[in-house]
Amino acid sequence: MTKKMLLGAAAATGLMAGAASAATLDDVKERGTLNCGVSTGLVGFSAPDASGTWEGFDVALCRAIAAAVLGDASAVEFVPLTGKTRFTALASGEIDVLSRNTTWTFSRDNDLKFEFAGVNYYDGQGFIVPRDLGVTSAKDLDGATVCVQTGTTTELNLADFFRKNNISYEPVPIETNGEAQQQYLAGACDAYTTDASGLAATRATFEDPSAHVILPEIISKEPLGPLVRHGDSEWGDIVRWTLNALIAAEELGVTSANVADMASSAGDSPEINRLLGTEGNLGEMIGLDANWAVNAIAAGGNYGELFAKNIGEETPIGLSRGLNAQWTDGGLMYSPPFR
Repeated sequence: MTKKMLLGAAAATGLMAGAASAATLDDVKERGTLNCGVSTGLVGFSAPDASGTWEGFDVALCRAIAAAVLGDASAVEFVPLTGKTRFTALASGEIDVLSRNTTWTFSRDNDLKFEFAGVNYYDGQGFIVPRDLGVTSAKDLDGATVCVQTGTTTELNLADFFRKNNISYEPVPIETNGEAQQQYLAGACDAYTTDASGLAATRATFEDPSAHVILPEIISKEPLGPLVRHGDSEWGDIVRWTLNALIAAEELGVTSANVADMASSAGDSPEINRLLGTEGNLGEMIGLDANWAVNAIAAGGNYGELFAKNIGEETPIGLSRGLNAQWTDGGLMYSPPFR
């Protein structure tokens, strides 16, 4: 191939990449709805209520993205996915974003060709057992049967933990959290393992939550967050900065109750002004209206509001902020500057 042909091919590749990067945003706008992949049912994170309306912490992020892009937090089609089907659905284009308690790992980022848009919950894997089993440590589970979802990092971490501690176990493979709950309560396994937040959410649905103990060991790092396909940089930026907007809003004191008033005119804080579109052109930079972040925050609240409403200490899930507190409060939640 001649130098001229090489340059032509490079230019064509660049044009194709540019076209691909805008494809999802264009598709969502043309369709008028956001297709969002969620779990098959994890109370507090993503589950339908009695009337069939999807609710939860991960669901709220989807609604914020829809509000930012389409100006309508209800313009979301939720697609329930298992641990095995979630990545195929994203890769095939069935969904625009996956917001389903999914761990950011090297292989998922590179080998599976996905792009994680940030972390919306810092978690770790744990174990739950019946209180009457008398177990106080995961290291006491030698020879136990353990329910574990297939196609997950949980499955791999479980094997690593038992191998490292030179103890044995018998895996009981399950597909969904609902199936795990049924099997565990039926006594098909001695323990159930998944992310600690998922264990708390599952235990909250039990008839007698106090009869079950979440063991103290956290055996992994599980940074959970939304992801999109590689080669779609513009769309990845929108998802990433919508999440950042919710995190920054909490730090800056912007809430669902005051965001409309604060956005009605520029205030004394340049950072808030840029976030809310009363100053600068950040929305234009990502192909959205100036009030994109206002819409995202108004959809359900800032990060702290979403946490408290769906999974916080005053909910049946009862999770403390811990690592998910703002960096100013000793946590890891931190948004890059809006400038």
